[in-house]
Amino acid sequence: MKSGAMVVLGASPKEDRYSNMAVRELLAGGYEVIPVHPAAREIHGVPCVPSLAEVKVKVHTLTMYVNAEISGKLIGTIIALRPEKIIFNPGTENPALAEQATQVGIEVIEACTLVMLRTGCF
Repeated sequence: MKSGAMVVLGASPKEDRYSNMAVRELLAGGYEVIPVHPAAREIHGVPCVPSLAEVKVKVHTLTMYVNAEISGKLIGTIIALRPEKIIFNPGTENPALAEQATQVGIEVIEACTLVMLRTGCF
């Protein structure tokens, strides 16, 4: 089991959203999950935090479900969070964030969290 929390940035309470499915499947896999959503109170029974600044635990993986415009405003916060890994799901790629993360030793992956979970590559 991985050491640290799995943070889902852009987690949605809407069950048809991929970010919601990621929260559900991470929980089913036994991971500690922190959904980040500015207004939702909980997703699949797990309390949400309104922003990355509210995450106060060690983060193993930050899985991205926000576009580059949003994540671009969070680069400093994301780097300060020091996740071991950032997963850019399709449509969330941010070359500037990826470059800065790589420079400080954060592993960067462009892949689908759901596919990784379902194929045992997570």
